[in-house]
Amino acid sequence: MERNTRQRIAIREAIEVARRPLLPQEVLDQAQSLAPGLGIATVYRNLKALVDDGTLAVVQLPGENPRYEPVSRRHHHHFQCRRCQRVFDVHACPGDLSRLAPPGFSVEDHDLTLYGCCADCAAPAGTVTLTPACDDTAAHAHGHGHDSCC
Repeated sequence: MERNTRQRIAIREAIEVARRPLLPQEVLDQAQSLAPGLGIATVYRNLKALVDDGTLAVVQLPGENPRYEPVSRRHHHHFQCRRCQRVFDVHACPGDLSRLAPPGFSVEDHDLTLYGCCADCAAPAGTVTLTPACDDTAAHAHGHGHDSCC
C-alpha cells in the first residue's frame, strides 16, 4: 500500500509541474515550498518508492546523474542544454529506426537525446527568453548567463 505522506505528495507535484526531468536536488528545491523541512534523504527514499510503484520513470543520460519524470508522459525524447545542463522533453520522434540497425539486428526500443543550448542560454545578453521548454531562470542565477552558447 502506498503511503501518501505530505512529503511524497510534494515530490510528486514538483515533478508533475516541472514539465521536464528533474535531478533529486531540483526535486528538493521545488518541493520544499510545499513541504518545509524536507531533506534530500527523504527525496531519494521517495523517488525510489515512486519508481518502484510505477509512478516515476528514471531518465538516465550517459555520464549524468539520474533524473525523474512521470511515467504518464507518452513516448518522447530529451534535449540537454550544454550550457546549464538542464534536460527538457522533446515531443517528437523519428519513428521506426530499424533501418539504421545492422543487417539481422532487431530494434526493440530507442532513446534519443539531442544536445545544444536551450532558449535561455542561447538568448542575446541582457534578455530573458522563457519558453514552454525552458521556464526556469534559476540556472542563470548560478552563473549560467545568456552568453553565446557552447
